[in-house]
Amino acid sequence: MTVHFPFQNTYAALPDGFFARVAPTPVASPRLIKLNRPLAQHLGLDPDWLDSPEGTEILAGQRIPDGAEPIAMAYAGHQFGHFVPQLGDGRAILLGEVIDADGVRRDIQLKGSGPTPFSRRGDGRAALGPVLREYIVSEAMAALGIPTTRSLAAVVTGENVMRETALPGAVLTRVASSHIRVGTFQYFAARGDTEGVRRLADHVIARHYPQAASAMRPYHALLEGVIARQAELVARWLLVGFIHGVMNTDNTSISGETIDYGPCAFMDAYDPAMVFSSIDEQGRYAYANQPRIALWNLTRLAECLLPLLADAQDKAIEQAQAILGEFAEKFTAAYQAGLRDKIGLFTTRDGDEALVQDLLDAMAKNQADFTLTFRHLGEAALGADNDHEVQQLFADPAAYDEWAVRWRARIGDEPQAATARRTAMRAVNPAFIPRNHRIEEVIQAAVTRDDFAPLEKLLTVLSRPYEDQPALSEYAEAPEPHQRVLQTFCGT
Repeated sequence: MTVHFPFQNTYAALPDGFFARVAPTPVASPRLIKLNRPLAQHLGLDPDWLDSPEGTEILAGQRIPDGAEPIAMAYAGHQFGHFVPQLGDGRAILLGEVIDADGVRRDIQLKGSGPTPFSRRGDGRAALGPVLREYIVSEAMAALGIPTTRSLAAVVTGENVMRETALPGAVLTRVASSHIRVGTFQYFAARGDTEGVRRLADHVIARHYPQAASAMRPYHALLEGVIARQAELVARWLLVGFIHGVMNTDNTSISGETIDYGPCAFMDAYDPAMVFSSIDEQGRYAYANQPRIALWNLTRLAECLLPLLADAQDKAIEQAQAILGEFAEKFTAAYQAGLRDKIGLFTTRDGDEALVQDLLDAMAKNQADFTLTFRHLGEAALGADNDHEVQQLFADPAAYDEWAVRWRARIGDEPQAATARRTAMRAVNPAFIPRNHRIEEVIQAAVTRDDFAPLEKLLTVLSRPYEDQPALSEYAEAPEPHQRVLQTFCGT
């Protein structure tokens, strides 16, 4: 039996300075623990083949499929504001690219597949816990409709990796529109390699922003396109209470997808200053800081592109600043439109922004659960008789009651029926998110008992986040105080 990947590789055709050619390192005894069969089919792969012993060997890095050109990509990056001129794929190897059922080119990458020239003394491996976290959260994000990398498979290696303690090793097969980052551009710019920046920009335009190729100023259009996608992406993060945790420039995707799920988390109680990442000691990447950091990262991209924007640096800077100035407007428009949808407004009026902000302020002051407040607000849209579920989320229910009077006056000015408003609100306010304590339950079951039934159950729930699923309603509930997970950790 042969597992066929219809590779059509373009990144590996770039000059050698863009990557290092390196094969995955074999592991002791790979075992497939999760295969994303619908995604496999969408990629033109046979899931039954992938589920075979030979397929498992490929997903573990034991065997190189025909047509693969394994590479570790080079990139640099600002990590917590400090520039590192060479990072690169230290534990990930890109096997190649395929064209999916929608005609989109997709990378297939093994994460945790052994050391590369960019490993910087690391072991190049991944522990099972972080692999499961990325699998769960990336697939949840996809179901929520948020641009993201995807998870095709998870394999345990039969070997331990050393972190604070010995942990089961695993390999994640990650799928992305590409793995090109802001840090990829920084890698060449830091070396004064303008031709490398140009070559990379041309590749990105051809792959992700083809409309920019016919623009009067293609590199300006490229920057505008990346800014627009990042503004939309971060707005959508905030609208579901997501905190990335490590918004370094090397974790900022040029394609506009969420990438690199390390110490990420979804908020339970709403708190704009919330931080989960154990390594974010100063709160640089706190929930409410994410738009500001996105703009900071995009400014670093603009710096790399300056030689392509204009011959004179002062003119290039002026043009870059004008394009960067569009971020705030694009983010605010996407975020405010999303918030209006979340509280059931069909029209836009003066005072709407303040109305939503007052709700958020009351939620923060009263430790109200972010996801459940908006979900239950859909029921409250049917009438005040349905306010109870929202009220009980607030430490002081009167804080909600005072706001609800103004909200009902506002929605009362619109002609839509209450049932239509409820339906619209349910379509944007999920009932189920990958709550931290549920993810930890899955990880503990897998690591300590080799039990993957909780993983399957959680993935099933999260695949339909906007449906009620009464039989699984406990997965929608906020954690009890003793269940709260307040810190998440990077996989390295």
